[in-house]
Amino acid sequence: MATIRFFAAAAESAAADAAAIDAATIGDLRAQLTSLYGDEFERILGRCSLLVNGTRATDDTVPLSGSDTVDVLPPFAGG
Repeated sequence: MATIRFFAAAAESAAADAAAIDAATIGDLRAQLTSLYGDEFERILGRCSLLVNGTRATDDTVPLSGSDTVDVLPPFAGG
């Protein structure tokens, strides 16, 4: 199972900092997260960057393995 780490608004919406999910691809992961955490999380997820082991996942076909760590990063603001 991949380790999923949530940050900022994603963590608030999921009411968790992390989860373990068995998903074959980023697209599968998105579907499972939406199913688990609901419509508001899906809205936030649509604006997030997903990093797999520190590398941005650019599309839903990016494969995942059980040893991967996926960071769910909402847009940050600041100055």
